[in-house]
Amino acid sequence: YLDAATQSTVEEFSTSNFVGIDSKNKKYVTPKSSSVLPSITNKSLMTIAQEEGLIVEEREVGIEELETFDEVMACGTAVVVTPVGSITKFGKGENDVKKYKFGKDGEIGPITRRLYDRVRAIQCGEEEDKHGWNVKVQ
Repeated sequence: YLDAATQSTVEEFSTSNFVGIDSKNKKYVTPKSSSVLPSITNKSLMTIAQEEGLIVEEREVGIEELETFDEVMACGTAVVVTPVGSITKFGKGENDVKKYKFGKDGEIGPITRRLYDRVRAIQCGEEEDKHGWNVKVQ
């Protein structure tokens, strides 16, 4: 979804947070907006991304910036980390369509894969939880 007022900045997907990866500049970019619900999964991924040497930016993401991302993912409780292959923006006119593509056809990007593998390993107890995210229920 784009912001309601101007339709010029990316906010979120319908069921999850938006994350753009700019591997050239080693950036993890996620929108900062009062209309987007905070995500524990996204916060966890931001921590892991920093550990992996990425610069984490929470800020407005202009629609034109989609062209700079090598990888895009959706993240949240239900989807954990899900790669996004493309985003299509429909304009007002019949021919006013812009398609943004990410990654290689059908392949999960290497940063998305690494972030997914690490967060799942922590969730499943296969990697040390040095952040205290998991709580043992007895």
